[in-house]
Amino acid sequence: MSLIDFILNLAGLLLWLNWRSVRLDPLARATPATLTGTLRRAVPNRLQRWHFLAALAALLLVRALFYWKIGGAVNWTARLNLGATSIPFQSDFFRRMLLFSVLSFALTLAIFYLWLLFFAVVNRNINDPLQKLVRLMLGRASRWPNWILLSLPVAGAVLVWLLISPLLARMSLVPAASFLHRIEQAVLLGLTAFLTWKYLIGAVLALYLVNSYIYLGKHQFWNFINLTSRQMLRPLRRLPLEIGKADFTPVVGITLVFLLAHFAENGVEIFRVLKIDGLIGLYSRLTP
Repeated sequence: MSLIDFILNLAGLLLWLNWRSVRLDPLARATPATLTGTLRRAVPNRLQRWHFLAALAALLLVRALFYWKIGGAVNWTARLNLGATSIPFQSDFFRRMLLFSVLSFALTLAIFYLWLLFFAVVNRNINDPLQKLVRLMLGRASRWPNWILLSLPVAGAVLVWLLISPLLARMSLVPAASFLHRIEQAVLLGLTAFLTWKYLIGAVLALYLVNSYIYLGKHQFWNFINLTSRQMLRPLRRLPLEIGKADFTPVVGITLVFLLAHFAENGVEIFRVLKIDGLIGLYSRLTP
């Protein structure tokens, strides 16, 4: 069921991207005053922007019904993994399954834009076709300073958590908390959101390592991978990590990223235990 939820989230993300891309289509926005304005599609586009949003809404509703009907039969408890915490949703109640369906997709969408944010920060001064696509997807936000871009996940987590946490508490999905405690929770959720970058960084550097030793063609994708990896590995280039024709810089970069993420996750867990369970809970977790 978790795999099905993941696949349906990807399908919803594709619908969202199609909805966004219609506005970015140069032929759709062309005017006769421009060269592209004289071009017309051979086949008229029968799909409007709202069709994709309607299909996305139908997907979220239908899969909520599916989870409600099937989840109880297979003894499945849906979980929304927010990094610092995981919220369980019992599949016996349709309202909870509908809320989980919406929040699960929203989390996937947030991670996707968080990854776009990473490319916008790392490749700020890079002129590349795929980087231009990243800037188009982010819109005007891509031109903001890096410190503002890096503060967006925390600010967004605070806003969203303050809005949905009362609903979650009313449905007995999370414990009730004071306003200040909810802000603390939201800031922690926003900070742990950056930990999802470790998978993106690891994948990019791994592809860069493979492409360094195996010729995979001159596709624009590989050029983007190479440019992004060089930007990320620039601080490590001063270290003697090249032995002959072997370059261990990507391997060291991947190792450092996952080590730092591991220490950060342990720090988050210790903080959560101290805030929620207290010193007694921490002692019971550390002792065999």
